Amino acid sequence: MTTHPVNLAGIHHAAYRCKDAKETVEWYARVLGMTYTTAFAEDHVPSTGEYDPYMHIFLDAGGGNILAFFELPNQPEMGKDPNTPQWVQHLALKVPSEDALLAAKAHIEAQGIDVLGPTHHGIFKSIYFFDPNGHRVELAADIGTPEQYAELARVAPVMLEEWSRTKQAPRHADWLHELARAEHAAAKG
Repeated sequence: MTTHPVNLAGIHHAAYRCKDAKETVEWYARVLGMTYTTAFAEDHVPSTGEYDPYMHIFLDAGGGNILAFFELPNQPEMGKDPNTPQWVQHLALKVPSEDALLAAKAHIEAQGIDVLGPTHHGIFKSIYFFDPNGHRVELAADIGTPEQYAELARVAPVMLEEWSRTKQAPRHADWLHELARAEHAAAKG
């Protein structure tokens, strides 16, 4: 048995940049029901000592998960990686059911926010939208069976090895897409 020198207990928080801390807190509270829990504000960065005033805000995303943002007024305007497609970098948050996902979609659209989806990913369904900072947010509801998750875990190492060699999509989990296509066809009647 291999011993690991790091004993992880979960994600403490995930931090992103925001344009306006107050607007971000208000948006995440109104749109996603997150509770604003904590703020740190400093003139000097604790880890480096450099002068760079910031506001660091923390929001409760449920289940012991914290989403954090930095407002950095002295830094150049926020940007995106021009070489990474917009759909790649995103924040995915879990909702408890498909019904909760559909209710969230209706609520978010009622706020005047464009929502894409639901998109069927075989073992979960998702909706997508953007926060006021331009970050893509995904809400996801798990719908898979224990057997499906076990099969995905079984083929994951094989898929990674094949991808590393060929840089072409391995087909070991094509059944995920077949489930999505079958549901889409059934919905069309």
